[in-house]
Amino acid sequence: MPADGDLGEAAAVLRTGGLVAFPTETVYGLGANALDARAAARIFEAKQRPSFDPLITHLADAADLEPLVGAVGPAVAALAARFWPGPLTLIVDRPDEIPPIVTSGLDSMAVRVPDHEHARRLIAAAGVPLAAPSANRFGQLSPTRAEHVVRGLGAAVDVVLDGGPSRCGIESTIVDARGDHPVVLRLGALPVEELEKVIGPVTVRPGSSGQPVAPGTLAAHYAPRTPLRLVSSAESAGAGGPGRGYLAFRDRPAGDWAAVEVLSGSGDLTEAAARLFDALHRLDAVGVAEIVAEPVPDTGLGRAVNDRLRRAAATWDPAI
Repeated sequence: MPADGDLGEAAAVLRTGGLVAFPTETVYGLGANALDARAAARIFEAKQRPSFDPLITHLADAADLEPLVGAVGPAVAALAARFWPGPLTLIVDRPDEIPPIVTSGLDSMAVRVPDHEHARRLIAAAGVPLAAPSANRFGQLSPTRAEHVVRGLGAAVDVVLDGGPSRCGIESTIVDARGDHPVVLRLGALPVEELEKVIGPVTVRPGSSGQPVAPGTLAAHYAPRTPLRLVSSAESAGAGGPGRGYLAFRDRPAGDWAAVEVLSGSGDLTEAAARLFDALHRLDAVGVAEIVAEPVPDTGLGRAVNDRLRRAAATWDPAI
């Protein structure tokens, strides 16, 4: 269904326990009523997601936060006031209204307000907060177009709302600012430098051992089906070949590659982030045996892009 049309049918599906994939500025989300434990369980089933990986709850408006979770600390309030709607997820204490399955049993909850008109319209029309991870099979590439959702999840979703390509193209930044020392748990579409302008220095601690406290922090994640190998530069990648694809930052590599995707010919990190998953989806679909990827400059949004590439390459096996 078009996301800019009447969302009444999609909202009704959500209120009755169904699943709706919807566009956000980051990636497409797989939404269910966050107040309904059975509906949330359908997300885990559809994604084949392990129950220990918590979900993000989405709100229609920043003003909806404190009525749901109660009073929040000054750093959380300041970040919400500055960056919501936007690609920022904040960790707060889980209220009783949110069933434990949404937070994988944790006493904390990840929450955000998406910067996408149609996403907020959908949440408002449903009249409930939405639990919504990315609309893809667990551990695979995040979807930045409706067709990615359909290809990956198919009939496991009741409704897919098509809002065109995602503007940011990578997931939200996740921050736990409840204590005296704010921690970035996942690098994302909001650069760390922007956070520090509001709340001062933060600690960056992406990654998880044991149960994650935030989504998207497992060592191996965001991976195409095709094995992906991360190299230091085009020069170290070799000469290509008929079974190899290449993901470049700004310059096409030398050699005879079966397929090449360039993230930004002008070297723009915002464009590179927006194109990352879409480019990997295309390389994954051409039937190469291996995808070789080079990092982008490790600054600003580039840190989040490189984080995704490292996680995608974490399962690469040189013996394959």
